[in-house]
Amino acid sequence: MAIDSGRRLSHNCWMQQLHHAMIAATPHSCAAEILEVVPAVMRFIRTEMRRYRGPDLSVPQFRSLVFLSSSPGVSLTILAEFLGLSLPATSRLVEGLVRRSLVDRRIPPGNRRSVSLSVSAHGRKIICSARRATERRLEDVMAALPTEDCVAIQRALRALRKRFCQ
Repeated sequence: MAIDSGRRLSHNCWMQQLHHAMIAATPHSCAAEILEVVPAVMRFIRTEMRRYRGPDLSVPQFRSLVFLSSSPGVSLTILAEFLGLSLPATSRLVEGLVRRSLVDRRIPPGNRRSVSLSVSAHGRKIICSARRATERRLEDVMAALPTEDCVAIQRALRALRKRFCQ
């Protein structure tokens, strides 16, 4: 245990820091930290994904591809709700993506009024390329952290995944 020049226990002791961190880790403090940090991380990710989306894709078009890649087969209405656009505007956006072979549009049998949307193989390539480039940028940021912080971040993310990704 470290002792300062005044013979008092130093507050720099690792165990004391751990103890203080554990005391401060309440559900309220965790919720506050998540609300503060996650939006900043998401801004970084969105900025990087947009940077690598390709110059010929607008942000709404790229957001559509990403959404459709995680929700294949959704309707035009659901995509419009996600984008916050009207049905006619979303229909025009999708038409452009279909013409460029980035999205597949299908009419399900027995329901001619419905349209099922999915990302094409070409669209997936664009998303994968942007994701790989963004992952490399995140890796650069994480490389500046001590190993213990990376371990703690992974542990925390696993706990969040169990709670939110079921």
